[in-house]
Amino acid sequence: MLVTNITYKRVFQLALTLLLAGCATDTENRRSDTLAAVMPQNKVPSAPKPVVKAAVSLPPAQSFSQPVSVPAPAYSARTLTGIYAYSQPVHDFIRHMVQKHGFSETYLNGLFSQATRLDSVIRLETAPRGHGPAKPGVWTRYRSKFLTDQHISHGVQFWIDNADIIQKASATYGVDPEYIVAIIGVETYFGRNVGKTGTFNALATLAFDTPRRTKFFTSELENFLLMTREEGFDPLEPVGSWAGAMGLGQFMPSSFRSLAVDFDHDGVRDLWNQKDAIGSVANYFSHSGWQRSRPVARQAKGGNAKSTIALSTYQGNEHWQVYPNFKVIKRYNNSNNYAMAVHQLAQAIKQSYAAKQGPALVMEQGGR
Repeated sequence: MLVTNITYKRVFQLALTLLLAGCATDTENRRSDTLAAVMPQNKVPSAPKPVVKAAVSLPPAQSFSQPVSVPAPAYSARTLTGIYAYSQPVHDFIRHMVQKHGFSETYLNGLFSQATRLDSVIRLETAPRGHGPAKPGVWTRYRSKFLTDQHISHGVQFWIDNADIIQKASATYGVDPEYIVAIIGVETYFGRNVGKTGTFNALATLAFDTPRRTKFFTSELENFLLMTREEGFDPLEPVGSWAGAMGLGQFMPSSFRSLAVDFDHDGVRDLWNQKDAIGSVANYFSHSGWQRSRPVARQAKGGNAKSTIALSTYQGNEHWQVYPNFKVIKRYNNSNNYAMAVHQLAQAIKQSYAAKQGPALVMEQGGR
């Protein structure tokens, strides 16, 4: 749940309720690397604070879960100043946001005048990429980061602490619960590592100060500003990874807008909140084609079939037959090592969870 002024929120909700009497409400709207050493909790210190909104009249078709935002008064300037004052790409971007999405030019001038160029982000994005054949044991090293006793025990505890909401998400979206848990485990260590880089400054730096993926990050910055307007966030509040991914599930802004869900029905999609994050990860898997109770991967004797992959260990390659659900995991991160880590962590957590919960959890039949 976002950190917010409870009294103000109740007054604001009451005012909107009176304005919206008789209107339908969409309570499950789907508009979609630094360690944060905090225990998973419903309120995360790095969660964005909602922008204070002025009282406005909403059209009859507007649902309460899609609040109309008024730009924060602090972000207002007649001209662009600061590090981007003479940046033509930024001026062009502001013009685009005004003409296409109806943003206030003075609001965006004020916001971008407060932007900070992040040298650490530039270094990470422009670091030389490896060339040539990978060294043996890539999979062994990768696996050792996630298939640890700590990851498994924390995953079991995360499942126990959120059993009801995980079960609800699993049933709602048709996704096996252990994979919902494992994704959050691999992405943010069950909420302990959500990142603490300001998302607006990261995306602005990547869009306007690095050459490799300018088009992609400019699009993500556009989606980020739309997201903050739709959800009522102060754009300088959200934090995440250096590349702009946010929350327990590390959604980029475009994925947030299309696939994040308000799973606790409080009127805000908040991926720093465990309930919304769990529901949103399940929704992401569902939209990517997840098949519940179907195989993900099985170890194979050889690698001749098209459906097999080879993972490098110090003793040679492991060969695995993979199924459509494996490709769904790769929609999250297009890496065989990543997808296999999620799969194996999911199975390890499930086995340990079942041992603690006993017959309450039906064990997998035939292995996945």
